[in-house]
Amino acid sequence: MSATSAKSAPSVFILTMGCAKNEVDSASMARSLKAAGYRMADDAAEADAVIVNTCSFIQSATEESIEAIFEAASLPRMEEGSAALIVAGCMPARYGDDLSEELTEARAFVPCSREDDIVAVVEGLVGPAGPVGAAAPEEAEPARTFAYVKISDGCDRFCSYCTIPFIRGRYRSFPYEDIRAEVAREVAAGTREIVLIAQDTGRWGDDLEGGRDLAWLVDTLADEFPNTWLRVMYLQPEGVTDRLLSVMAARENVCSYLDIPLQHVDDGILRAMNRTGNADEFRTLIERIEAAVPGVTLRTTLIAGFPGETEEQFEELLDFVSEGLFHYIGVFPYSREEGTRAYKLPGQLDEEEKAERAQILRDAADAACAPRIAERIGGAARVLVEGAEEDGQRFGRAQCQAPDVDGVTYVSHGEPGDIVDTVIADTLLYEMEGE
Repeated sequence: MSATSAKSAPSVFILTMGCAKNEVDSASMARSLKAAGYRMADDAAEADAVIVNTCSFIQSATEESIEAIFEAASLPRMEEGSAALIVAGCMPARYGDDLSEELTEARAFVPCSREDDIVAVVEGLVGPAGPVGAAAPEEAEPARTFAYVKISDGCDRFCSYCTIPFIRGRYRSFPYEDIRAEVAREVAAGTREIVLIAQDTGRWGDDLEGGRDLAWLVDTLADEFPNTWLRVMYLQPEGVTDRLLSVMAARENVCSYLDIPLQHVDDGILRAMNRTGNADEFRTLIERIEAAVPGVTLRTTLIAGFPGETEEQFEELLDFVSEGLFHYIGVFPYSREEGTRAYKLPGQLDEEEKAERAQILRDAADAACAPRIAERIGGAARVLVEGAEEDGQRFGRAQCQAPDVDGVTYVSHGEPGDIVDTVIADTLLYEMEGE
């Protein structure tokens, strides 16, 4: 296809809502559209088609997605009918045909399971990009320091508060060959860190032949791409195997970092959540991890105000947080989601009480985690430089800091994509300063 015809090809803008897993899906749709000859627009107002890749995990995410849909629908080209609005992702997967009755502004709905059909959907709305078999000229991928790579989709846990199995379906591992190809593509484009994600990363390989597991996957990738950091996120307690810890301890390019969502520590609440474990089991797990991987960084997430949570159960959770076992803790008030089993549980707390408990828990987490971060003062760190502020101050992330959630480290030198050595001179809550 010539440069002139490429410019005349219809353009598509993708707006991504929600989590990193949606970002991966949006990137996949964008690659398919570009391969088919469509141009990716930088401005939604100029696009021939706007895809809003929605999130619907909890009610607040659904509301944000709806707001984004309405904003896109109000663009001049949408109102005059010369552009098409497509709603993709979690909302169509969760609400199905009901959504088309409520959101008449959209011309098409593409649930998660049909995102591979995005080219056909766009072609049906705005026409083909060009001659059959023609593709837009190859555009260099923008340089980035890190990238998320999904290793599976769906979930079989059916936690009583969670909508993911109804949105994403049952758990299914992606083949190693597909994961490896995606990692290789990112590394070739200059990406320095790969973050392996899924709804339940620890289960990778359970449903595949060959006896491969997450530890094998991480070890194999770390061996082939020794100059690339690898990080594992969203690992349920049962997925923390001795084999995985051994790989983490042995491989310098595997971040000594575990994100283990506990959600609560009271065994009664955990049973109501359709989860397992208790405070003592979690303490034992942490001891095992720290013995196997000295200097490991630990993150978790917790839910405050689950139905039936008594003052005593909340105090147990609060005491556990105050022990300072984790470096980072994400806290969320319970969100009552229609269609989940927890929606009908007795003992629902009002929104004000849930918000108050969540804030108390956040404050306790900050008080407990800040000293753990300060323990790094005087220690050496390798920092992946990500950018610079307006005054020229460079910043990046050490291996102990996951993208988007754990703060940054300020350094004196380096360009984006460089990995520089520094000594931690000071900390301010979750931020670190190198010298």
